[in-house]
Amino acid sequence: MIIMALDHCRDFFHAEGMTGDPTNMATTTPILFFTRWITHFCAPIFVFLAGTSGWLQASKKSKKELSLFLITRGLWLMLMEVTIINFSFFFDPHFTTIGLQTIWSIGISMVILGGMIWLPFYVILATGLLIVLGHNGLDLYEQGFKEQPGFWYSLVHQVGFYPLWGNHNVLILYPFLSWSGLMMLGYCFGKVVSNADEKERNKTMWMLGAIVIVFFIALRATNMYGDPDHWSKQKDGVFTVLSFLNTHKYPPSLLYMCMTIGPAMIFLAIFSKARNKLVSIISVYGRVPFFYYIIHFYLIHVVASICFFARGHSFAQGLKSNLPGFNPNFVEPGEGFSLPIVYAIWIAIIIILYPVCKWYDKYKSAHKNNKWLSYL
Repeated sequence: MIIMALDHCRDFFHAEGMTGDPTNMATTTPILFFTRWITHFCAPIFVFLAGTSGWLQASKKSKKELSLFLITRGLWLMLMEVTIINFSFFFDPHFTTIGLQTIWSIGISMVILGGMIWLPFYVILATGLLIVLGHNGLDLYEQGFKEQPGFWYSLVHQVGFYPLWGNHNVLILYPFLSWSGLMMLGYCFGKVVSNADEKERNKTMWMLGAIVIVFFIALRATNMYGDPDHWSKQKDGVFTVLSFLNTHKYPPSLLYMCMTIGPAMIFLAIFSKARNKLVSIISVYGRVPFFYYIIHFYLIHVVASICFFARGHSFAQGLKSNLPGFNPNFVEPGEGFSLPIVYAIWIAIIIILYPVCKWYDKYKSAHKNNKWLSYL
């Protein structure tokens, strides 16, 4: 949750936040690349562990209750994406562009998982593996596209921008197929996490994580399958490594998911039982993830607007960006801040959000009987 905010601060405050590409080998720097790369871990881990959470809740709910919860929560997340979250990003009351991004992909994947849990465990596992391992086979089919494949295909596997009505449009940034497969695997991973034998559990997570990492390195080295963006030799060894790590996120490729989920399994094995002051502070954000997700976007956009006005711009200028609504970070390319200042803003944002998240965590804990709070 904390690392995720770094990427959004870079979007809104960095001089090249929305005009440059931090993974472009011709223009990036190692620190800029890794500022973006480290945040690649966020979305896949959110989706994967959302599936794991579904498995763990099965011990508290009947299959019917769990299925209904996953479906209704998924639909709720999809509604929040196109309303509350969409507005936080664009500040556009007309909703000229409706973006289907992270929360949408988690929501629709939950709806699908809500139906899948009625099937035997190994059917869910096999389906998840088939999707995650096989969806990049569509890359060959997509190479023949000379124009956008159409709204419904884009929903499944390709980024697209489509008109809705009047001047309203939909931006499909997170096609759902590979995300839903990853959530199914996360659900099956819950069987590992729920093992009462801590030593055996950690050993299994270490083994799975190591296998996934080795698989990523071996398959990525071949440049044959698993990612539509091939790596190549660059001007020096450092940039060649960056090219090797620069995998495809939209939609997440097989190698992108391996690159992030493998280390996450090992991290979980090492730190799942950690107990100290730092862990206590960090866990506050993790206990209220959706609440945090919403308010952090609004806070970042408001602070970016204040900086915009402080530079002498008017509200009218903020409306003339290359995106709908009031987007002060896009008006003048290169007008934003340097990377060190972006990091400082990020840390300040996290500190400001801490007491708010801690308050909501206490409120939520004191009102456990309020079922609606489980949706925020």
